[in-house]
Amino acid sequence: MPRMTHASWTIAPEPFGSPVAAALWRAYFTEVSDRWYLRFEGRRTAPDELEKGLVSHAGRDLTPPGGQLMVARYGGEPVGCAGVRLLERGTAELTRVFVHKELRGKGGAALLVRAAEDAARALGATRMILDTRGDLVEARALYARLGYTETEPHNDDKYAEHWFRKDLG
Repeated sequence: MPRMTHASWTIAPEPFGSPVAAALWRAYFTEVSDRWYLRFEGRRTAPDELEKGLVSHAGRDLTPPGGQLMVARYGGEPVGCAGVRLLERGTAELTRVFVHKELRGKGGAALLVRAAEDAARALGATRMILDTRGDLVEARALYARLGYTETEPHNDDKYAEHWFRKDLG
């Protein structure tokens, strides 16, 4: 998979087990978990809950030949990620789209999603699906802006509230 560059951004594949991937996954999971707990229980994620969640969602499925983790670097520093995994022939799932808060609004998330779409095509996918939560309004706006359309549920994930798809043509 080739590297994608744009001004100060570089997007490239990253092994899911690398220290860079682990740090980004921890940042991503901490943010989405805290947002969920604050929304429903009025508290942040407890340390044991965070560790349990990190272990149960390790990301081993974001490895070739059935998946890929993409990492965004801004000015050479790792600041975001997006994963793609092949679910079935022709269908890939977009997951773990994340950019550190201080760099949001600078175009990195869109570059990550486009790089994940390219990775999905390289895996043989002709469509991408994803799910997200209602409180992740920034994500929903990003997906709509990038041509994803909201659909009926395609899974029964207890955290999913919105489902999207895009033909990769």
